[in-house]
Amino acid sequence: MSFDPRTPPVQSRLPQVGTTIFTVMSALAQQHDAVNLGQGFPDFQGDPALLDAVNRAMREGHNQYPPMAGVPALREAIAGKIAAIHGHHYDPGSDITVTAGATQAILTAVLALVQPGDEVVVLEPCYDSYEPSITLAGARTVRVPLDPQSLHVDFDRLAAALTPRTRLLIINTPHNPSGMVWTEDERAQLRDLLRPTDILVLSDEVYEHMVFEGRPHASVSGDPELAARSIVVSSFGKTFHVTGWKVGYVAAPAPLMAEFRKVHQFNVFTVNTPMQHGLAAYLADPAPYRDLPAFYQRKRDLFRQGLATTRFQLLPCEGTYFQCVDYSAISDLGDAAFCQWLIEHAGVAAIPLSAFYAEPPKRPLIRFCFAKQDETLTRALARLQAL
Repeated sequence: MSFDPRTPPVQSRLPQVGTTIFTVMSALAQQHDAVNLGQGFPDFQGDPALLDAVNRAMREGHNQYPPMAGVPALREAIAGKIAAIHGHHYDPGSDITVTAGATQAILTAVLALVQPGDEVVVLEPCYDSYEPSITLAGARTVRVPLDPQSLHVDFDRLAAALTPRTRLLIINTPHNPSGMVWTEDERAQLRDLLRPTDILVLSDEVYEHMVFEGRPHASVSGDPELAARSIVVSSFGKTFHVTGWKVGYVAAPAPLMAEFRKVHQFNVFTVNTPMQHGLAAYLADPAPYRDLPAFYQRKRDLFRQGLATTRFQLLPCEGTYFQCVDYSAISDLGDAAFCQWLIEHAGVAAIPLSAFYAEPPKRPLIRFCFAKQDETLTRALARLQAL
């Protein structure tokens, strides 16, 4: 007797998760030869000096497993950078861990710090990996909308959302997708709000060096009380235009980092060795990240100047490399349908903001990425201006 092969059924841990809108829009952009301003990655190369540093590390034999928490020289460089910018001293041995990008860091932090039945507060709109990470930890996501006009934090609504079951608050500054940047006053309000609680903070700061008009980056590392209860996440891929390397880091006080590393060692263990050595050498010069705000502010201004002659309504962009726009003067389609129409009829790809919400937002908004070569932005603008 013969039997047909059969794959047994599986109960999904993430039944609501399918192909992400980022993948869908990028595939459509390729199909229609559209200018892809959707996914958040540059279309230009990283610094040749950084590439040379990685090549040199490989040639020098740095090709075997590094320590689980990361190459010591890189952890020391990270701690030195944070101390120089924010004045907070993390111990490279116990407080810094190198990760396989920021998304892995976020999932690891949530799994390490959150128990089944806990509540985790996120500020909406938010990056699409937050809620799946919370779900995998068996916790419940509590969404608190940003102010609909300013897209800054509504602290009254945030305070009302905190309960005895709240274990973790996830914040993001500079903020994806809105481009909002926390102020130092807002950081102080957060410190005062959390002071009587045992709530932990996961601070997603991957765009930390993309803050415009001379604004400071109000990292939680810059406030001793917040630093004591926070895990800070950042990304070398974002900062140095090498998103495909998937190398980031976390900084946290030793008791939180000890729990983080327990999970980290079993879901990724460690991170690409030669890239760590290359990054450690490259960080000796602060100019590449020190000059990044001016680099992206010029691109932002070029893009905004071009969009000002279109029917799109521009939202403020205080940081990141994203520009959100209101398209209500052009179409009454839903945002996902409008993004598909934009690819097919204008040849430009964007991301619908509904990808960052549990329920579609009332305002018709889409997000463009301006981390592109000037000629890419100019080509996209010419197509958008024709609408």
